[in-house]
Amino acid sequence: METLRKTITVTRQQNEWIKAQIESGNFTNYSEYFRDLVRRDQAQLLEIATIRSELIKGEKSGEPVAFNGEHFKMLMNAKHA
Repeated sequence: METLRKTITVTRQQNEWIKAQIESGNFTNYSEYFRDLVRRDQAQLLEIATIRSELIKGEKSGEPVAFNGEHFKMLMNAKHA
């Protein structure tokens, strides 16, 4: 996989935080730390997109049906008896 060099600017406080993460052994260097942040951001955005998609599907699935808790309990008791 091709890698590209990027230059970023962080505050002194952010730099100290990143250094502490590296010194604690969570990451071996600055690049590893930032790649991890990007991967987590990508995963979070994918998760949000998936949830939105499922919500839209639910909205388009028709009118809601009232939930009957007693009927559900009866079905579950029969299924797991």
